[in-house]
Amino acid sequence: MECEASAKRERFRIGTSGWNYKHWQTKFYPAGLPQRKWLEYYAQEFDTVELNATFYRLPQENTFEGWRHRTPEGFLWAVKAPRTITHHRRLKEVEEDMEKFLARCALLGPKLGPVLFQLPPSLHYDAQLFRDFAVILNQVLEPVIEVRHPSWLNEGFFRELQARGIAFCLSDTAGRYPYAEVLTASFVYIRLHGSRKLYASSYSEEELQRWAEKILTWQKPAYVYFDNDFEAHAPANARRLRQILNERLSRASETARRDRH
Repeated sequence: MECEASAKRERFRIGTSGWNYKHWQTKFYPAGLPQRKWLEYYAQEFDTVELNATFYRLPQENTFEGWRHRTPEGFLWAVKAPRTITHHRRLKEVEEDMEKFLARCALLGPKLGPVLFQLPPSLHYDAQLFRDFAVILNQVLEPVIEVRHPSWLNEGFFRELQARGIAFCLSDTAGRYPYAEVLTASFVYIRLHGSRKLYASSYSEEELQRWAEKILTWQKPAYVYFDNDFEAHAPANARRLRQILNERLSRASETARRDRH
């Protein structure tokens, strides 16, 4: 499996949205590998994963502790916030839910990465609502907001994100939900759900090359998670994007070395 230099790891982390997909067996996981060992296998290939299970229910403390211990040093977990916060309570009166959720996240220790808050498609932009919620987000080291209603794509919202260091999620959803390339934090967070068919289409070589060019041009640490899990497109695309980025960085380093001499 491909290894990356630590310097390159600091520039970007590439992984998938979830790892526990039965239809990945034989396409990503070896045919005879027991499901209980899939996480360890995944963590040999990728240095980060986006945890989606937390959106549906909050796992017990020992589950978070297990995730921490089962992954190697340097591995990072991006964690998706529970839908009770974003979809049920719709960002209102969520202090108690947030406290419980963040306490569980803290059990990941130094392996905790960004925390993603995906807003429901029916939630329209409300400046005061978001300002109140953003105060709570001060507890989160690397908060990310993913919006799904076009009303959120406005300058006031982007200025609020930038002022608070909250990342606007660059979410490719095959045109189903609004998209904008606006960088509002010290890092970039990208979710690639499929460019032609949501969750199902594989990214072409040309598309992956374009994403690599953007990531390097932005010159910010980038987290990229592929959510096109159908037919195990996600790990294949993640592996190829990482390879492209490594190749481009290696060529740039070699060119710089020759120029110095």
